[in-house]
Amino acid sequence: MTADDGASSSGQAGARRPTRRFEAKRNAIVRSAVEEMNRKGVRGMTLGDVAARLDLVPTGVIYYFRNKEELAAAAFLTGVETYEALIAAAAGEATAADRLTAFIHGWFGYAARVVQGEADPLPAFNDVRALNSGRVNAAYVDMFRSFRNLLAGPEVLPRLHRNARAHILLSEMFWTAAWQQQIEVSDYPRTADRMAAILTHGLVPEGGAWPALKPLSLVRDDGPAASASAELFLKAATCLINEEGYHGASVERISARLNVSKGAFYHHNETKDDLVVACFQRTFDIMWRAIHAAEHAGGSGLEVLASAVAALIEHQISGEAPLLRTSALSAVPEPLRPELMQRFNRLSYRFASILCDGVADGSIASVDVNIASQIISTAINAAAELHYWTPGMAPDTVVQHYVRPLFEGLTSPAAA
Repeated sequence: MTADDGASSSGQAGARRPTRRFEAKRNAIVRSAVEEMNRKGVRGMTLGDVAARLDLVPTGVIYYFRNKEELAAAAFLTGVETYEALIAAAAGEATAADRLTAFIHGWFGYAARVVQGEADPLPAFNDVRALNSGRVNAAYVDMFRSFRNLLAGPEVLPRLHRNARAHILLSEMFWTAAWQQQIEVSDYPRTADRMAAILTHGLVPEGGAWPALKPLSLVRDDGPAASASAELFLKAATCLINEEGYHGASVERISARLNVSKGAFYHHNETKDDLVVACFQRTFDIMWRAIHAAEHAGGSGLEVLASAVAALIEHQISGEAPLLRTSALSAVPEPLRPELMQRFNRLSYRFASILCDGVADGSIASVDVNIASQIISTAINAAAELHYWTPGMAPDTVVQHYVRPLFEGLTSPAAA
């Protein structure tokens, strides 16, 4: 970014080369903004909260950034620059597997520096689209292409296959920030090795065959379903939260999407937070139904896991009733977050248990099941945004483009 990006509206800083003091203060404000955005999302961040972190008044921030949107853009662009640097450092490796491994080690090396106070935190890009900044969107697309270039070239993988795999890789790295806190910093290199092994080589053991997937029904049959009106509100809120984050999914916007009044919203919902919790509960319920249905259908650990994951991802891209992205957890009010995160962790724990079954029966490679379960959960939720990167992809080919690379590795040949 140039020096006058984010200078005060008076133009005083843009008229001359900024001083080191100016740059240091500006960087501190961006760092504070990243921390606030990671806690509350783009729409939840306020200039007052950013300023309070630095013992400033809001006008002290406005001297450097004209408004909240400009500050958020600077925070995202700084994060893009860091990711581009990490990708560039790995780009010289000879093979896709080596490039992915080098990048993942570089990411964890940077994360360790953040924990040790030697580097600035990376922004979570969960609701980057909510900012609606042309410059940020362009930089984000360029970053996506850089992620894609770590994979095999177009002579090996067709475009839609490369795009789907790049989306998996990018999404996995973004969500890693949510579970890395469970790991000791001294174990980051070990974690990087194991995560790289899973992403590059997959979960299917060498020489193993892709299983025949079991068709699963995700329709609730163990009790009364939500009313038609309640389901409409759940779907509208889920879509908006996925697109705009928690704060972007306001009562007004949810009501407008359904073409109803705010009064109608409150007729069906006590509060917005009650609706958000119901959206999460609906998502968790669907994921549990997939797991239970796959286990009831039987088969090896790989058959059970692949069938459940495929059913959930196909459900995600159907467009009718998407699952709430787990990354939305980062912006829900803090009092709601612990219980919702606990429910999500229970799902990850269950995926880990199925992975253990597969390792025991030989259908799944010997992998770190804790890391693999996070990778699985992330890919399921990230499928909600797959359509942005794979326009024209037929829904019935999602297993070949997205599910099989998740299980067979991002460096595997394109599935027929």
